[in-house]
Amino acid sequence: MAGSASTKVIIAALLGNTAIAITKFVAAAITGSSAMLSEGIHSLVDTGNQGLLLYGMKQSKKPADARFPFGHGKELYFWSFVVAILIFALGAGISIYEGIHHVLHPEPMGSPMVAYIVLALAILFEGGAWTIALKEFDHSRGSLGYVEAVQRGKDPSLFVVLFEDSAAILGLLVALVGISLSQITGLAWFDGLASIMIGLILGGTAIWLAYETKSLLIGEAANPEVIRGIKALAQEVPHIENVQEVLTMHMGPDFILVTINADFEDHASAGQVEDAIAALDQRIKQTYPEVKRVFVEAESRSP
Repeated sequence: MAGSASTKVIIAALLGNTAIAITKFVAAAITGSSAMLSEGIHSLVDTGNQGLLLYGMKQSKKPADARFPFGHGKELYFWSFVVAILIFALGAGISIYEGIHHVLHPEPMGSPMVAYIVLALAILFEGGAWTIALKEFDHSRGSLGYVEAVQRGKDPSLFVVLFEDSAAILGLLVALVGISLSQITGLAWFDGLASIMIGLILGGTAIWLAYETKSLLIGEAANPEVIRGIKALAQEVPHIENVQEVLTMHMGPDFILVTINADFEDHASAGQVEDAIAALDQRIKQTYPEVKRVFVEAESRSP
């Protein structure tokens, strides 16, 4: 369900950004606006990023094999991290470069009305994509706050698109202000300054996304309530006296690996220990369907 929702959000953003990028580049060619060119680059990078996210989602669904016994779920985390790097390197880097160039060598814009029309349409389209992304993110976050939901979220495809769309809308508003100031004051360097600010917005977005996806890529634990629930289930199983440790790792948005270090009763037979482990495995997977593999390290309290 979450995967289909993420796909819907990404496809909506992909289609919108493709149309917007073409329109912005045409407007940039007509007006000579640096901010508009930066916005075109921004939309083009976003379009490529959404394509990478769709590719990552497809790859993450590949079944496990001998080389990857726990599946390919982390493909999504890898491509989400690549998206963050591309936003920083291409989107932010080129926008800041273009902005600095136009500040140092300002050129008057032609036909600013074209830029206004394009920006208005882009804000409308980006707003629609942003609304879809926000709706899906609100559904997935439940009662958590926005920042906490991003920090604890295990499906980066949702919040990556939301962050991209938020940065896009903010960038469009900055471009609108920059072009307006250039026209009102006659100072062409305002347009270049807007391009620099768009680059800084993209850079900040990229750094935040990279930070959030990095922990998922290197191996983030399940959310605390899931760990506490697994520990409680283990302590209810007959012949388990104590649960010393519960270690978890997300191998993908819907794949949690669990290892449990448990003390068994000294008088428990090998058959009783096997039955307890089987019962624990079944209870955990029924309660938390995202748990796909459970490993139990059996110990005894005897010296």
